[in-house]
Amino acid sequence: MTSLFDSFPLGGLTLPNRTVMAPMSRVRAAAGGLATPSMATYYAQRATAGLIVSEGVQPSLVGQSNPGTPGLHTDEQVTAWRPVTAAVHANGGRIFAQIMHGGRVSHPDTTGTRPVGPSAVPAVGDVFTPTGLQPAPTPRALETAEVPEHALSYARAARRAVDAGFDGVELHGANGYLISQFLSSNANLRTDLYGGSVANRIRFAIEAVSATVEAVGAARTGIRLSPAGTFWGVEESDVPELYAELLTELSRLDLAYVHVEATADEDVLVGLRRAWPGALIMNPVLPMGPKQTGREDADHWLGLGADLISFGRGFIANPDLVERLRTGLPVAPVDEATYYQGGDAGYLTYPAYQHTV
Repeated sequence: MTSLFDSFPLGGLTLPNRTVMAPMSRVRAAAGGLATPSMATYYAQRATAGLIVSEGVQPSLVGQSNPGTPGLHTDEQVTAWRPVTAAVHANGGRIFAQIMHGGRVSHPDTTGTRPVGPSAVPAVGDVFTPTGLQPAPTPRALETAEVPEHALSYARAARRAVDAGFDGVELHGANGYLISQFLSSNANLRTDLYGGSVANRIRFAIEAVSATVEAVGAARTGIRLSPAGTFWGVEESDVPELYAELLTELSRLDLAYVHVEATADEDVLVGLRRAWPGALIMNPVLPMGPKQTGREDADHWLGLGADLISFGRGFIANPDLVERLRTGLPVAPVDEATYYQGGDAGYLTYPAYQHTV
């Protein structure tokens, strides 16, 4: 049986184990969306993961969702990321940048401009702003001629990511952000070639991924998906058909991987595993849900055909998570109050396991 600690070839990399550090926003970037020395330490501490996927990185200013998040759309941001990727590599790790366009999940107080989306339909809930939570505003619906420019923003950010030393990129196609909004049947009310039918609703995702593959190569490109997910109020009709068609189109591009969240029933997810011929990363529990991914969840999904397993909260509180899982050591709990508070407390202060005599 496949073990979580077996090596795995991914794109042009050889991963020493099948654990993936999932992308998690920690909002510790400096002004201007710049990565910091603390971020270099944070990721380097967790370099024993088979693969690290960074927090969501905005590909443009209008694509920024939350304050305090890093970007990959200026030369200064590229320069700031280089010590981060160098620190991970120095510790023997591998790191992809997750490229995340927030779409309608944003606010003018954060970016200085009105959010955009497939349609003028606001997200459900309050969004983070520099002065605290505020109701999600109604986005400006993108004109048909504007949509390709936003698809290309992922590719431009991917080029910058590679220039900054990342081993590849993951497009954030999940959790109610821009790609997910286009896939949605209630956030996307368009009547042009980007809305309505399944073929039209997947078009933006395919264009964004295709442009990224052209920019940095298929071996450096992955995508994260949340089938049937309802984050920020998105809904998806015809989920099995929608994702089967999306994966069919993506399979033509020979991507490094698809990263799937456990947002649908298991039988649906197993069907998507069968429909996807390439490497599959499985996030076995609902992100931000009541349960944290454990060894049993990982083994269960490896048995169902997943190639790699992503862990989120476990990696926050356990920089040595791989060794703890390997040897059966206790997994430390995470302090949720420090997720987004800034500073190094709850960021760099979780220790490796302390053995006692």
